[in-house]
Amino acid sequence: MTRPVTLCSGQWADLPFEQLCQKVREFGYDGVELACWGDFIDVFQGAEDKKYCQAKLKMLEKYNLKCWSISNHLAGQLVCDPNNDSRSDMFAPADCAGDAEMKRAWAVESCKNAARTAKNLGLKVVNGFTGSSIWHMLYSFPPVSAEMIDEGFAYFAEMWNPILDVYDECGVRFALEVHPTEIAFDIITTKRAIEAVGGRKAFGFNFDPSHLHWQFVDPVKFIEAFSDRIYHVHMKDAIVTLDGTSGILASHLDFGQPGRGWDFRSLGRGGVNFEEIIRALNRIGYAGPLSVEWEDSGMNREQGAREALEFVRKVDFEPSNIAFDGAFDKKNQ
Repeated sequence: MTRPVTLCSGQWADLPFEQLCQKVREFGYDGVELACWGDFIDVFQGAEDKKYCQAKLKMLEKYNLKCWSISNHLAGQLVCDPNNDSRSDMFAPADCAGDAEMKRAWAVESCKNAARTAKNLGLKVVNGFTGSSIWHMLYSFPPVSAEMIDEGFAYFAEMWNPILDVYDECGVRFALEVHPTEIAFDIITTKRAIEAVGGRKAFGFNFDPSHLHWQFVDPVKFIEAFSDRIYHVHMKDAIVTLDGTSGILASHLDFGQPGRGWDFRSLGRGGVNFEEIIRALNRIGYAGPLSVEWEDSGMNREQGAREALEFVRKVDFEPSNIAFDGAFDKKNQ
């Protein structure tokens, strides 16, 4: 049996939960990756109220849908982010706006409660971001010392180890979506993030090839490097559109705007080689969901969700349990 296909609900948070379920069922998905914002999951309530969690599961069951993970990206971003401008105000409660440490304290509790909510939902994975106190130092001017980068990884460990303690207590794993603006954004920084938290198994990854592709990082090499820590998979495409006038840093142009050096695309319409990704996932024995995270500013999202599902069903396949030339062996005849 091939892997279940789910729809990440983060880009659909303008819809009431039941309406989302209706659409996902109509599209033909097997389930939903529930975002911890909008009308989907309140982790503060879910951590304390098992009946609340059961009501969410019953709604999914009503539409013959399942859930394998929840996603708490927005809160996670605030844990290590400097939080020193208004961009992150929208991620936290209104009374935290403008106060970096209030946003951070709320985010830490949210991330801990995401583990407790996942436990109450009977789930084993929470996807999300970590934020980074050193992302803004990416280009080393003004000069950035090695000690400053060391401090950034140490701060990540200081903030996230107590959160991961709660994950261990709950029997849940945190899956970081390796992504620019996070403490880990490519293979080298991912290895360093693992080392920073002592290699603990509560910390793994929500593999999303789109963020690697436009950085010119090979997604298959990522799977191979972290084969025992791929806890969840996003199916998302991207395209590099360098034309000699813009750079890979996107020129301060918004998604979907002409002239960007790269952009997200609906599945199958970008440059990610999903054939090789599926083969790599088969080699490592990944049997979890393939979750469509649809982010194409140039396409109607319902059309995108439908064709993305069709694409995933087509590209996914089971690994072989016999070598093709094994049939030549008389012992197998």
